[in-house]
Amino acid sequence: MDGNVNMIGYGLAAIGPGVGIGLIFAAYINGVARQPEAQSRLQSIAILGFALAEALAIIGIALAFVL
Repeated sequence: MDGNVNMIGYGLAAIGPGVGIGLIFAAYINGVARQPEAQSRLQSIAILGFALAEALAIIGIALAFVL
C-alpha cells in the first residue's frame, strides 16, 4: 500500500513542474514574438528555467522511490 500512495503523491507533485514548464515556454514565445532580436538571450534563460523545473520533477520521483 505504501508504494501506491507514494506514486499517487508523485503524480500530484508532478503537476507543479508541468505547469511551470508550460509557463516558462509560454513567456519565452511571447517575449520572442514581441522582440525577435532578443531570442538568443531569452532562449538561454528559458532553457535554464526548464532545467530547474525538470530537476524538481526528478527529485520528486527519486523521493517517491526512496520513501
